Amino acid sequence: MKNEHSGFLDFLNAYISNYLPCAVGVSGNTIKSYKYAFRLLIEFMHRQKGIPADKITFENMNYETLSEFLSWIENERGCSASTKNQRLSALASFSEYAQNRDFAAASVFRSNINKIPAKKAPKKKRAVFSTQEVTILLRLPDDKKDTGLRDKVLLSLMYASGARAQEICDLKVGNIQFHPKGASLNIIGKGGKSRRIGIPVACASMVKQYLGHRNLNGKPERHVFSSQTHEQMTVSCIEEIFKKYVNIAKQENPLLFQEDSYPPHSMRHSTASSMLEAGVPMVVIKNFLGHASIQSTQIYAEISQNTVDKHLREWNEKWFPQNGADEKESVKQENLPNFLR
Repeated sequence: MKNEHSGFLDFLNAYISNYLPCAVGVSGNTIKSYKYAFRLLIEFMHRQKGIPADKITFENMNYETLSEFLSWIENERGCSASTKNQRLSALASFSEYAQNRDFAAASVFRSNINKIPAKKAPKKKRAVFSTQEVTILLRLPDDKKDTGLRDKVLLSLMYASGARAQEICDLKVGNIQFHPKGASLNIIGKGGKSRRIGIPVACASMVKQYLGHRNLNGKPERHVFSSQTHEQMTVSCIEEIFKKYVNIAKQENPLLFQEDSYPPHSMRHSTASSMLEAGVPMVVIKNFLGHASIQSTQIYAEISQNTVDKHLREWNEKWFPQNGADEKESVKQENLPNFLR
């Protein structure tokens, strides 16, 4: 019979290594986030409680300890309320998994987690490009250079498809079927769910020419976009691409691009907002974006109104200026089990 201290890590190992990727089918980014939550927990237990990883038990996970951990990541590590809630969500998910497999050992852990409320987080403002800003952004890459051509096609495809950054990274040549009216993409989304979407002729032609330029035709297993060092591009690489061109756009257009930052997901928001303003039904947008429920798509109704208000404000400021209103984290590797490294 296994002793209790090995039980906690054994359950955690199975949860991270098998249950999340195989049984649930969550994305790699979600697994990465959950792993980091437990890396923080192990660091807290070791540094603040003097309990090394191999001595952690479900009994250690009492209400006071869990509350102290969540306060620690907020106050000592500077986690935002939303990030703190994500860590709590990871703990809650694992506690449910463990309780279902060993009720006697993990039921108290599960009960203590359920007593801790999520912290109310301030509503996060979503950055959205206007149509004018998208046009400016897509013109910036120098397509006479290989990296510039890649960036131009990538940005254009993200706007045309509304795909997530990870979905673009995972896109392979074999996932694209060209036809006279454009092209169809087989997108693999969150949880391994697939959807088939169409992109217009203009963007499809760019992608087709790009594949030819890179000699990728007839190579269905090759990824469409690569970095300078890897055959498959990473999300962090796309983030750098967005940061680069948004910074240039801000310098050249000081009256536009007013948000502090525009992550890659901003392009997805912009696609949905543009579709909504063009009169595309909400349920069509839902299926196009691969949302699990219509509630996830409803946020774009508000985004769209914000975009309208922004255009009206810019129009008023331009034509009636006299009436216008003035407007990290690194965890020490010591004491960590291998499956969390």
